[in-house]
Amino acid sequence: MQTRKIASFNVSAIGLGCMNVSHAYGIPPSVEQGERVVRAALDAGVTLFDTAALYGFGKNETLVGRVLKSQRDHITLCSKGGMAGVQFDDGIKRVIDGSPAAIRRNCEDSLRRLQTDVIDLYYLHRWHKQVPIEESVGAMADLVRAGKVRAIGLSEVSAATLRRAHAVHPIAAVQSEYSLWTRNAEIAVLELCRELGTAYVAFSPVARGFLCGPPLDLAALPANDLRQSMPRFMGDNYVANLKVQAAYNQIARDAGCTPAQLALAWLLHKAPHIVPIPGTTSVEHLLEDLAAADLALAPEVMVRLEATVNGRSIVGQRYNAQASGEVDTEPL
Repeated sequence: MQTRKIASFNVSAIGLGCMNVSHAYGIPPSVEQGERVVRAALDAGVTLFDTAALYGFGKNETLVGRVLKSQRDHITLCSKGGMAGVQFDDGIKRVIDGSPAAIRRNCEDSLRRLQTDVIDLYYLHRWHKQVPIEESVGAMADLVRAGKVRAIGLSEVSAATLRRAHAVHPIAAVQSEYSLWTRNAEIAVLELCRELGTAYVAFSPVARGFLCGPPLDLAALPANDLRQSMPRFMGDNYVANLKVQAAYNQIARDAGCTPAQLALAWLLHKAPHIVPIPGTTSVEHLLEDLAAADLALAPEVMVRLEATVNGRSIVGQRYNAQASGEVDTEPL
């Protein structure tokens, strides 16, 4: 597996986003299947593993920690705090809290679940806009000084917020959505990351399954599948986007690769500081994704791709109104 840099870490050019095996896309697979996916990634040369306190309200970190414990010195382990499950009288609910006390508590909980003494890269999962970013990053810097975290990152932030945060402590990585159909990063953050020496870790690099080939059967998706609330997968928006998907799939056929591989290869060709972290519940799909690291795309293919799938051709916002209000990225 080729490697890329995140701070002082040499990581596999494609990492594994572990969320899917515990969270967000309907009923998760069995714990045994989730473990198989993580182990298969290890066996295939993946060294970058990404989880969060939020995923499965801690279950994902527990699974990842158990599987990776024996390989801890050979991988780069990433997690996130500032957004986690909190127990209320009527159940566990997702809470965004960027206060120093919450960040410290989240980190300690993550260390315990991950069965490790230190997290290599610890992200602020969401900027809690009621708390100055300097205050949240200051608390994370304290974790670095305490030896509980080696490097810190931010998720779903604008260029202005990144610059403010970086003035407090070096930001090793920004993790946000980036794919052919979500191009907000190209407005300002991607270039600022290059300027600051900050890696850009791209989540949902295959557009939440949209760039994986056949159309999703939305009627078959469980009610708690995250895509059920996303405007791009709704009604007339989705009908319009399927026309773009058909054209995209033809480009993949012409390039001699699968649609998912094409989406990942496009990201790897965009800039050397980009590291995609696709997620999957299938070992077969995992191995398909990782093969994209060896795919060479001609310049004319890159041009054709970007002319086909972009902010003008894709219809609908990436998040609904509530979720859009929780992120800090530049709007298209």
